[in-house]
Amino acid sequence: MSTTKWIIDPTHSEVSFKVKHLVISTVTGYFREFEGAAESSSDDFEGATVSFSANIDSIDTNQKDRDNHLKSADFFDAANFPKLTFSGKIINEGGDYKLVGDLTMRETTKKAEFSVDFGGVAGDPYGQTKAGFEIEGKVNRKEFGLSWSAVTEAGSVVVSDQVRLILNVQIVKQVEEVVEN
Repeated sequence: MSTTKWIIDPTHSEVSFKVKHLVISTVTGYFREFEGAAESSSDDFEGATVSFSANIDSIDTNQKDRDNHLKSADFFDAANFPKLTFSGKIINEGGDYKLVGDLTMRETTKKAEFSVDFGGVAGDPYGQTKAGFEIEGKVNRKEFGLSWSAVTEAGSVVVSDQVRLILNVQIVKQVEEVVEN
């Protein structure tokens, strides 16, 4: 049996989050620095193990004051908890892919499940083999200790508890290892 190692191609990937603001609009942010890897024994990635981390200091919502607030102790507390991490497995249930595993923020780990759209595997003009995935799921930020909250005078919630995580990821084949049984 052989195992193939893959790593995220950061130039062809993005990691974003979306959260409702005042219940009427959505704010989008990005983690600009991240890394990840997968190990797979098949081209359909069934059972592949996945690891991922994002640098909290790389948060970018296109608004510096908001970025600084998200990095503060009110939310991620980047000074004490510099990384968001995930480790898990890809499951293929009759062509419906999902990613299941442990998501950790602020040293709190919770089970998480994400839907996966597997784009397939292709070679690029430089001889590299790549695979593409669109991954999406929701988490409750308060379950991870991101508990800052405020209510407007009219009673509207300023920031929703539910956060959508969206990863558009291209991974690059690194090494194929043959394991003899």
